[in-house]
Amino acid sequence: MKKLLVLFLIFSGLYSCEDVIEVDLPQDVPKINIDALFRVDINEEFVPVVVKITMTNSFMNEVPVTNVDNIIIIIEELDEFDRIIDTQFSVLAQVDEGSGIYVPDPNTSREERIRTSILDKKLRFWLSIRHEDKFYLAQTRYVPAVPIENIVQGDGKLFNDDETEVIVTFTDNPERDDFYVFDFDFTEYLVTEDKFYQGQEFTFSYYYDRTFEPGTEIEISIMGSDDIFYSYMDQLIEQRDIEGPFQTPVSTVRGNIFDATGIDNRDLFDNVERPGEFPLGYFAIVQEYKYPLIIE
Repeated sequence: MKKLLVLFLIFSGLYSCEDVIEVDLPQDVPKINIDALFRVDINEEFVPVVVKITMTNSFMNEVPVTNVDNIIIIIEELDEFDRIIDTQFSVLAQVDEGSGIYVPDPNTSREERIRTSILDKKLRFWLSIRHEDKFYLAQTRYVPAVPIENIVQGDGKLFNDDETEVIVTFTDNPERDDFYVFDFDFTEYLVTEDKFYQGQEFTFSYYYDRTFEPGTEIEISIMGSDDIFYSYMDQLIEQRDIEGPFQTPVSTVRGNIFDATGIDNRDLFDNVERPGEFPLGYFAIVQEYKYPLIIE
């Protein structure tokens, strides 16, 4: 009984010494996050226009979707001097109420989808979004890619045995300066430019830091990119690779969508002298080639 009494007193003392510590987690002002990357298969009839709208949230909470007042894609056809010779519009609507996913409105009297057949013209695309008294604007142009010629599984190792090598081969277009974004599935990306292999066949290895079960199918794709999208993806990849609990958050990576609220000159929408006021996300229309690989 004495031993039980002593143990009871010890545990009671330890419990009474516990203090509740409240930690104030960072409460950043919520930002709108606009995912508007359209990956084009030129053999399909329409551009796969899907815009996903969410809001950033407090630390470790789920990311909520949000509704916008309207989303419009403006398509300008340009002449050789970049003068506008024709303008078209594509009005987007939410797929389901509260989904935060917007596609060309199927309920209008005209065709809102964008045909891939127009992409061989000289075009400039604008993304216009109105959300909670804010006006967001971005512009881009369609960027072509080149097909992947071959992908094989290698047996090389970079750092340890728990890795999988894939060897990718493609041939760069000699008539232009190209940037590429590779999607290696599982949210793994790689960027490259043709500075040192312009117009040549190029082969490189990519290493997954894991092994896969035999029979696992991986879909690898190459996307066209301009220098701005290349830099944006390069920053995202760099932040993803930072290790440790105090890594820089991805929210610091600024895309090509701007808060143009109150700006009356569209040509100056990206120079509003409000560096702290910007949405997250990116607007791009790029050609994509896919290549499946089955792990042995």
